[in-house]
Amino acid sequence: MGCNRNCGLLTGAIIGAVLAIFGGVLIPVGDNLIGKAIKKEAVISNGTIAFENWLVPGSSVYRQFWIFHVQNPAEVLEEGARPKLEQRGPYTYRVRYLPKENITENSDGTISYMLPNVARFEPDMSVGTENDTITCLNLAVVYNGTLDGLYKVYTGKEDIKKTAIIESYKNKRNLSYWEGHCDMVNGTDGASFPPFVKKDQILRFFSSDICRSIYGVFHSKQIVKGIELYRFTVPREAFASPAEVEDNYCFCTDKVISENCTLAGVLDISACKAGRPVFISLPHFLHASDSILHNVEGLSPNEEEHETFLDVEPITGFTLQFAKRLQVNLLVKPAPKIQALSKVKKPYVFPLLWLNETAVIGDVKAEMFRNKVTGRVQMLNMLQMVLIIAGSVLFVAFMGSYFICRSKKLK
Repeated sequence: MGCNRNCGLLTGAIIGAVLAIFGGVLIPVGDNLIGKAIKKEAVISNGTIAFENWLVPGSSVYRQFWIFHVQNPAEVLEEGARPKLEQRGPYTYRVRYLPKENITENSDGTISYMLPNVARFEPDMSVGTENDTITCLNLAVVYNGTLDGLYKVYTGKEDIKKTAIIESYKNKRNLSYWEGHCDMVNGTDGASFPPFVKKDQILRFFSSDICRSIYGVFHSKQIVKGIELYRFTVPREAFASPAEVEDNYCFCTDKVISENCTLAGVLDISACKAGRPVFISLPHFLHASDSILHNVEGLSPNEEEHETFLDVEPITGFTLQFAKRLQVNLLVKPAPKIQALSKVKKPYVFPLLWLNETAVIGDVKAEMFRNKVTGRVQMLNMLQMVLIIAGSVLFVAFMGSYFICRSKKLK
């Protein structure tokens, strides 16, 4: 009788041990203790880690410029020769160091803000001064002291999967620059993404600098200041010709210049630059068609130096390191009545400069992040592992006792 009773108790204990072993594993990450803790801090609301990280960058953001100096200006002007280019730089500015402005929390689960465009020259990080003389085409660029936006993004309070996703830009969901899906404002502003990022995800983000939405795909794992990050890079396909990637058809706006939409690697953004013939590409025409690259001399594209990447902490979705790289070009066309362009033989894209906007999480913010986020996650993971091991030991012990009890009963 005692044995039967003990066997019954052991059966219940075994079931409990099994639940202890497998319970935490079967529950999705977003629903367990770790997930709930992260969700609370990932919402863009005053007092959360996400809000603090979102309000002002947790590190210094620098924008480096390399300007293309024309070494043979006389031959270019008088003979229509290929420009021989030499990059000079970097000329470095500190940007994005002011908090977001005009912050308004809305009743529909969104928050609105403006991004201040301010730039401070950093002579110690530059090769020269702002008064250096360089021979190049002229392009008036107004940047300093302006505002970018209005941005309206989801806070994540109502749906954590929408955290930081842009609801509208300048009060619109479309840009009015492109046709079809190319004109949509997709994803976040790149500073953060919804939490629990997976390697097989496509991370979409909007960049007002290139007047379009873009995307990144998983590349590799990175360790930055003791924090494991997922590196997402902008793939070659994002700038491919419609002949290769059909979805890019709506970025082809001039069939003559693009050779019937077969050229890759350059983007005509004149529609959002007051009609100026501005083309955007990756630096040194990385991933561009050979014919575009060979219209000038002196460029040497390589992925390590010229690709764009975002290093994202996968649990929170915060971007803790990034390098945004792009090149500004002008379209040059034959113009017999304009002396400077009278010798141009055919239209081509002329590089003006390329920039590298970079940031990495600062030491203070990294320590705070390790203590409040990754440290807690590791502690909870360790606790879960201890429970699993303890449950396994109990399971084995109870199973052994159960079979001993059964064998005694049979005897």
